[in-house]
Amino acid sequence: MVSRRRFGVALAANAILARAHEEQDPDAALERVGLIHGATGPFAVAGYRMGEAALRELNLRRGSFDLEVIHYAPREVQWSCIVDGLQAATGASLGKLNLALIDAPKDRVRSVIRNRRTGQEVRYALTPAFIKEHLNLPVEKLTAAGARLTTVNESEIFVAIP
Repeated sequence: MVSRRRFGVALAANAILARAHEEQDPDAALERVGLIHGATGPFAVAGYRMGEAALRELNLRRGSFDLEVIHYAPREVQWSCIVDGLQAATGASLGKLNLALIDAPKDRVRSVIRNRRTGQEVRYALTPAFIKEHLNLPVEKLTAAGARLTTVNESEIFVAIP
């Protein structure tokens, strides 16, 4: 049974999530990442930005059941944080069976976002410059780095790959 308090919290979270997607508001985007990931570090925010770009490219809405998100990465913090950002942006989830994390080596980290209905897909990888700048940042610098990423050009964070 869902309590009134939990229902109220869920409604508030949904309002934040909708506002972040529809308004492209950097603060709301950080709130969304924080709700899913528990923090707003650069790798989670990078995943969020990838998810936003994929939704635009595939002409899908957040939460669509036509959406499939597969993230290939080692099962290590930072690399796996990307999948939480993807979830925050796209609404894909383990429960809907449209989100997956597949083990892959660090040199093969990538995210594949697909429209199951049309077969169209996009593939993204972090830029080498992003990795160099953000890998293993001290904990006290993670939040500021994530916040900065909400406003930089996507090309500074990730690239489309074949």
